[in-house]
Amino acid sequence: MGGQKMKVAVVGATGLVGTKMLQVLAERNFPVTELVPVASEKSVGKEVEFKGKKFKVVSMTDAIAAKPAVAIFSAGGGTSLEWAPKFAEAGITVVDNSSAWRMDPTKPLVVPEINADILTANDKIIANPNCSTIQMVVALNPLHKKYGIKRIVVSTYQSVTGTGVKAVEQLHGERRKQVKGEQAEYPMAYKYPIDLNVIPQIDVFLDNGYTKEEMKMVKETNKIMRDDSIRVTATTVRIPVMGGHSESINVEFANDFDLAEVKALLAAAPGVVVVDDLANQQYPMPMDAHEKDEVFVGRLRRDESQPNTLNLWVVSDNLRKGAATNAVQIAEYLSSKGLLG
Repeated sequence: MGGQKMKVAVVGATGLVGTKMLQVLAERNFPVTELVPVASEKSVGKEVEFKGKKFKVVSMTDAIAAKPAVAIFSAGGGTSLEWAPKFAEAGITVVDNSSAWRMDPTKPLVVPEINADILTANDKIIANPNCSTIQMVVALNPLHKKYGIKRIVVSTYQSVTGTGVKAVEQLHGERRKQVKGEQAEYPMAYKYPIDLNVIPQIDVFLDNGYTKEEMKMVKETNKIMRDDSIRVTATTVRIPVMGGHSESINVEFANDFDLAEVKALLAAAPGVVVVDDLANQQYPMPMDAHEKDEVFVGRLRRDESQPNTLNLWVVSDNLRKGAATNAVQIAEYLSSKGLLG
């Protein structure tokens, strides 16, 4: 169905990522003839706007009956486990933004720049990776192809938008209270204050002492890059920032590299922008990555403590490339290859 227009469902259309999905679909001119916005029962009947038109939010069952060509899910793991198979059974291709299907060996986990080639018409549930994993692999894949990655050590500095609307409200509420002395109520998305603080826990703790988010970065990297020999260790941290996630990455290669060549490879890589001008204090920051689709890379320097090792700083808008944009790019790829409907 190449350039044909199509009916598109967005599940979780009223949430932070769902709202961003609608924005990205419109901006990228994805060929939507009819939008089918889906949300929880309490949102059914509400309206969402898309390209100047209003569309009524419908239930899951009604969305399946509408027979969209593709459904982009951003409604959490539980919803996805229950409903994605029902959409798939009806012949609807699902691109799912939750963690539900990512490590299922029968489901592709896709970052289009890296491994879209694995997709076939038979793939009815396609997993969108974790936001922090996406930006890391987009930056590292071109270097892996050239030098071979042995090991990655990553620490993240993650935006509150990754948690959702409630976390944004908590941050704003705390800041208003501190700055203006306001006593207005605000929700607590986190166990602790986030403003003027950092929280070294994202998602729940697992038996090995790591959080689920940290282990996602380990396992998803191996799966997306199709190389289980790459060793990854991660520390994921929530910081009082909006606009994007940042990552400090230390990567050890099998082969030595030339720094100028590293910069050239990154500059030529799809979806990557190098911002690395020390003389003018230019480097990637969340405030500059906000509302952009690219992955920004800077602070490129050799690790002087051991051979064949590079340090870099990677920033990307976690709601865009980290979530909505990547999902829409998957749908664009499927559409361009005639794999929908």
